Amino acid sequence: MKLRSAILITVAVALVAVLLFSSLYVVDVTEHALVLQFGKVVSTRTEPGLYMKTPFLQTVTYLDKRLREWDGEPSTLLTNEKQKIEVNTYARWHVADPKQFYLRLTSEARGQSVLDGQIESSVKNIATTYSFMEILRSNPRELKYTTDELAKAEAERNIRIQTGRNKIVAEILARVKGDIEEEYGIVVDGLGIKHLNYVREVVPKIHERMRAERDRIANLYESEGRELEAKIVGETTKELEEIESEGKKLATILRGKADAEALRIYAEAYGEDPEFYAFLRSLETLKLSMDERVRLVLGTSGPLFRYFKEYSEEK
Repeated sequence: MKLRSAILITVAVALVAVLLFSSLYVVDVTEHALVLQFGKVVSTRTEPGLYMKTPFLQTVTYLDKRLREWDGEPSTLLTNEKQKIEVNTYARWHVADPKQFYLRLTSEARGQSVLDGQIESSVKNIATTYSFMEILRSNPRELKYTTDELAKAEAERNIRIQTGRNKIVAEILARVKGDIEEEYGIVVDGLGIKHLNYVREVVPKIHERMRAERDRIANLYESEGRELEAKIVGETTKELEEIESEGKKLATILRGKADAEALRIYAEAYGEDPEFYAFLRSLETLKLSMDERVRLVLGTSGPLFRYFKEYSEEK
């Protein structure tokens, strides 16, 4: 009897333990818990703690309540100025209404799929009503350029930022939140544009336009440089001609003074000893007019012959 009683007690304790274990469940701080009975949601638990359920009849499904990351594929769209661009967005979301989320979507994968469609459609519907620069820039502040020519070229494009990127992103987020929060129990906590550019086939044309603009500015600088060069060369040539003319004038004056001084000296020397002066001038004449190949023929009545004759008689 004692053995049978012990066995019955052990079985009873085991059954109670099994019933107790199957009726208790724990909700973590990072989770929502859904209690299901025959596939229907009978209760939800959003606060952490230890809870009870009907054993064997009810099951518990858990949903993560933490922020989740959504990273979509780049979307191609046309701006209101008919420019083809590529927009890549990201978002953060969490499950706010676990019952609605489970009934409509069941799993996180389907939630991501819903976000794919909602965010992409919202981006296209709103971004296409703005220009590329409106989506690119956050405010209308004036950009600073390294040259006046770049600033002038940008001013000629007449770009006006009235809305800006931040307000456009906020408008897209409001559209997404309005479309999915009540219907799917999802809250989108944030949305942003992580990449924005012209599509690949348009980029070479944009680069070509930018290159043409820079070439135009380079040609402008080159033209101004040539103009400045011509001005400097002209001023230098004029200054050189003035210096050369002044130098020639000074040389002429100095040469005239030197000739006058030489003539004065010659005149004084001639006045003191005309005979000696005539002799020196005759020697200079001979020196300038004769060399080894010259044969000199003198008349007997000439002054040069007289000097040679007197020299020979003295010897």
